[in-house]
Amino acid sequence: MLIKKRQQDVVRFLEANRIEFEEVDITMSEEQRQWMYKNIPRDRLPSQGNPLPPQIFSDDQYCGDYDGFFESKESNTVFSFLGLKPSMASKKSEP
Repeated sequence: MLIKKRQQDVVRFLEANRIEFEEVDITMSEEQRQWMYKNIPRDRLPSQGNPLPPQIFSDDQYCGDYDGFFESKESNTVFSFLGLKPSMASKKSEP
């Protein structure tokens, strides 16, 4: 339940800020799960077990986990966390 809530929190933030993203469900793809595990830097892996979703990437670049995302949201540095410039978010208004 906590994992789903955290995933929804990230998705809502990205949608609200019109940041393009692709949500990948690693429970449906062993290949995607292995890619995620392989692309998280060793020093960012948990001491025990596998890293839990959500894990956040910008293209192939690892950004961090939910805790890192939450901290960046609290300190208003999410664009930097995601490796984006604030101007990269779409400024289009709703039709």
